Amino acid sequence: MKKFLKTMPDQCIACHVCESTCSNLYFKTDDAELSCIRITETEDLPHMNACNQCEACVKVCPTKALTVSPQGVVLVNKKLCIGCYMCIAACPTGSMFRTQGGLYPFKCIACGACVKTCPADAIRVVQE
Repeated sequence: MKKFLKTMPDQCIACHVCESTCSNLYFKTDDAELSCIRITETEDLPHMNACNQCEACVKVCPTKALTVSPQGVVLVNKKLCIGCYMCIAACPTGSMFRTQGGLYPFKCIACGACVKTCPADAIRVVQE
């Protein structure tokens, strides 16, 4: 069983409220580059990118800084992370991020804060 964000691009209105909510919660600033969910506007439907907890990053981490919680969420242990960014390179969905000048990667942990603020109901936390 894993917990992750399910995105519904057909419902997304590209308001970017989810990005704002996330970056404010985790980085105390309103900056889409510091959000664990990313919305890219396209000619068709918006592209919504959030970690699906596939664990590809966990498999390549040389220091075991990435682990999987009992709920199936991939977590980053900053104390063990050496900033090699192999996890970012291994991520098949481009959902592992880093800050400018930051040492540690960051990603969605399916906390659900963005779900609560999405005016279009385009994001849900699911467990499968």
